[in-house]
Amino acid sequence: MLPDIAPATATADDLTGLDELVETTSRIRAGIESVVTGRPDLITVTLAVLLAQGHLLLEDVPGVGKTTLAKALARTIDCQAGRVQFTPDLLPSDLTGVNIYRAADHEFEFRRGPVFANIVIGDEINRASPKTQSALLECMEEGQVTVDGTTHPLPHPFLVVATQNPVEMEGTYPLPEAQRDRFMARLSVGYPDREAELRMLDLQESQDPLDRLGPVTDGASILRYARVVRAVHASQAVKRYVLALVDATRQHPGLRLGASPRTSLQLLRAAKAIAALAGREHVLPDDVQFLAVPVLAHRLVVTTETRLSGQDAAAVVASIVAQTAVPVLEAAERR
Repeated sequence: MLPDIAPATATADDLTGLDELVETTSRIRAGIESVVTGRPDLITVTLAVLLAQGHLLLEDVPGVGKTTLAKALARTIDCQAGRVQFTPDLLPSDLTGVNIYRAADHEFEFRRGPVFANIVIGDEINRASPKTQSALLECMEEGQVTVDGTTHPLPHPFLVVATQNPVEMEGTYPLPEAQRDRFMARLSVGYPDREAELRMLDLQESQDPLDRLGPVTDGASILRYARVVRAVHASQAVKRYVLALVDATRQHPGLRLGASPRTSLQLLRAAKAIAALAGREHVLPDDVQFLAVPVLAHRLVVTTETRLSGQDAAAVVASIVAQTAVPVLEAAERR
């Protein structure tokens, strides 16, 4: 379902790095908050996606800080970052790379595209054609690129942070279901409250705070923290709770398309990351509930009747969470 960037088998020994993970991510959070003010939950989910080895989709109207958040995250990690401005005339080879014939050597040379980076920032992904959007499918799912029959591995860690404008905006192409399903979470940045916007004016009155933001950690450390996240314990009760929420989307009469099995895996991995960020060695049902809308809603397709009634996928997920029984964990299940 997801490329195993960290070793597939995590052990209890990996949890010895939990304190370091908490300390480092606290510094990353502080750096991002110096640029993106008044959105603590947004930053928490962003860090969870990073540690869970997923990909992040930021959706909202222009000018609310989507790209700034992505750039701030990239600045705090000392690794290679690439940026792509998606436009209607962008070609798949503009993303993945292309083979160039070198006449002097009588051979082809592969010129790597911007996806060959640890963090790839894709601005306005839904302005590109579906053909170009599909170039990211293999990258995000398998951590590799295939060009002219030759497979090229991407660097690890590998994270795509894509932004998009709402589909109602002119000149956009809605992301297909297969593309949306590869994003672990979708976040809506939203407008800041008045106090947060005032702090933003104070911070950016004379200088862009991104210019002062430096790296806090590096890519090798992120891979270590990914192993810590894999080692976080999830009880059978929590796993059954994850499956109950996902299965409810498949049975809900207001949805034409429910969540895939990939969703179950990504929801559990993201919940483990939330637990690790809190310094816990085990997942709580609260972690799953916190992530339900960001991880589930963008994968679902509502019926026409649901849409006409004024409900969207997020509202349906919220109702499913409210109606699904929450497990009570025994002490032994928490280790």
